[in-house]
Amino acid sequence: MTKLFIVEDDAAMVKQLRSALTECTVVSVQNFRSVRQEIEEALPDLILMDITLPYFNGFYWTTELRKHATTPIIFLSSANDEMNQVMAMNMGADDYVTKPFSVELLKAKINALLRRTYNFSQAQLTFNGFILEGTELKKGQDRVDLTPTEAKLLRTLFEQPNQTVSKDVLLAKLWESDDYIDANTLQVNIARMRKKLNVIGFDYIGTVRGVGYVLA
Repeated sequence: MTKLFIVEDDAAMVKQLRSALTECTVVSVQNFRSVRQEIEEALPDLILMDITLPYFNGFYWTTELRKHATTPIIFLSSANDEMNQVMAMNMGADDYVTKPFSVELLKAKINALLRRTYNFSQAQLTFNGFILEGTELKKGQDRVDLTPTEAKLLRTLFEQPNQTVSKDVLLAKLWESDDYIDANTLQVNIARMRKKLNVIGFDYIGTVRGVGYVLA
């Protein structure tokens, strides 16, 4: 399931977004002094960013995030003037939506941006009776939703069963979509994915110490 991170200080707006985006896992900032740290810990697939925030504005946090990450960012702001929109894009935003906005339009923009960023294939791949299709792994009635990043990692392993896939290969695969992830973050993603997949009995991702991972 896609994970969205909301940087917004209007509690009513956060509640509205949570209600509207039920097909996603939605996380919102808790401490406006440590926005970047919370985002780096949450590992979201996409960020919704307001401009006017306590302590530091959305432009500041976008600049900070862009020093290390290319996670897609959509600005949500009541400022509808061209200057703010241009500034947001120059700071590293991928899109800009003015408030009030259509929920359906926002969903469409989120989905389009996720497709462009992660470009994961929908083709079916199988391993030991498990079927990977898009961002879903299933076997019989059991199924689990993956984030776009997890789906891309698992797809790479599915494409080379019983072969060691190096960390460099996995990282290069993710960088193809401009999703900058370092070796430590890769390890965190793999660990979270393993835990998620264990729920439906998928326990086939092995670690080749110092080299990478193997599906066996």
